[in-house]
Amino acid sequence: MRIDDALDLYSQFLIAEKGLSIQTAKSYINDIFQFATFLQKDFVEQLETDDLPAFIKYRLSIGKTVSTVAREMSSIKSFFIFLKKDGYYEGDIPKVESIKKPETLPTCLSVEDVELLLGAPNMEKDSGIRDKAMLELMYATGLRVSELLSLEKNRVNLERGIVSVIGKGSKERKVPMGDFAADYVRKYIDEVRSHNRGRGSKYLFLNKAGKPLSRQYFFKQIKKYAFEVGIEDNISPHTLRHCFATHLLENGADLRSVQEMLGHTNIATTQIYTNISTKRIVSVYDLYMNKK
Repeated sequence: MRIDDALDLYSQFLIAEKGLSIQTAKSYINDIFQFATFLQKDFVEQLETDDLPAFIKYRLSIGKTVSTVAREMSSIKSFFIFLKKDGYYEGDIPKVESIKKPETLPTCLSVEDVELLLGAPNMEKDSGIRDKAMLELMYATGLRVSELLSLEKNRVNLERGIVSVIGKGSKERKVPMGDFAADYVRKYIDEVRSHNRGRGSKYLFLNKAGKPLSRQYFFKQIKKYAFEVGIEDNISPHTLRHCFATHLLENGADLRSVQEMLGHTNIATTQIYTNISTKRIVSVYDLYMNKK
């Protein structure tokens, strides 16, 4: 059977029997077409078990992302299974280990750059006082962006310096915020929020209209402040969470304690920050040795 004819049958199978949309079926077929084009084979009978690993190696070599190649691999393996089940292919189904995404470390700023970023908001403006309080609180507690923006006023205990956070899976955790962040949150509440039209809202941080801030707005503010103080790293609000964890570990904090404050269910997720910490320490050491 010609591979073109097999693709027509497989497309019909995906739509009629698997219930996929026409667009999704086209994506599957396109992946398999890329595979067939690479092989330069016209007939199903010419397909071999080693064809798929060779194709994967080629696609990665020309710069295709791991996620793209993993999707293509899944599409092609499903095609082989279809051919085998319907008797068009007599060989073995290709066995390929799952492709792992290369580990990338989160962006982490130096303590000096964090201080520059935290000092960027204009404290002469209401929005600046609010943004300053948000940045200080995020760096002091390691809150996720979603946790910060949905934080309710009654969950912040300024006297005790504790924030009660509802994290992923609706799990509650209590995180110390420290005096410095507490002072700026108090200033925001007393001088800005108390005059906001939404001062009766349960949410702590509000825009001028009295509504909770959007993720998009806060992202733009972070980028703006970073540009103003000359930070060239590609940062986002989540960067402060990374900095919180990394700087704690660099200063001797216990990994398990950092895990609890971040709200990670698996300590392996927290351990990535030890890699950042080690990388930064080695970088500083190398810089020192090169100056000698």
